[in-house]
Amino acid sequence: MLYYVYILYSEESDSFYIGQTQDIPHRIHEHNTHIYKGSETRKAGDWKLYYSIECESRTQAIMIEKHIKRMKSRKYIENLARYPEISKLLQLKYS
Repeated sequence: MLYYVYILYSEESDSFYIGQTQDIPHRIHEHNTHIYKGSETRKAGDWKLYYSIECESRTQAIMIEKHIKRMKSRKYIENLARYPEISKLLQLKYS
């Protein structure tokens, strides 16, 4: 079963959110309706998909999600979208 690492962007809060799921549209709806009370996404309601990476397993998705979060870099996230080859390297590294 496929999983995805997703990166959301909110203009309202000018911030990114990184997570993993099997169903991106459903998860975006959950974030925008504030289902996750403790989540960072509660500070805005206009989250949109910025970028996603397809993963072979939940384990791979979690590892890639953690990698991106560890970078703590807006520029890194922007570069993921600008240079898709970075995603390919992450998929290989965590396969």
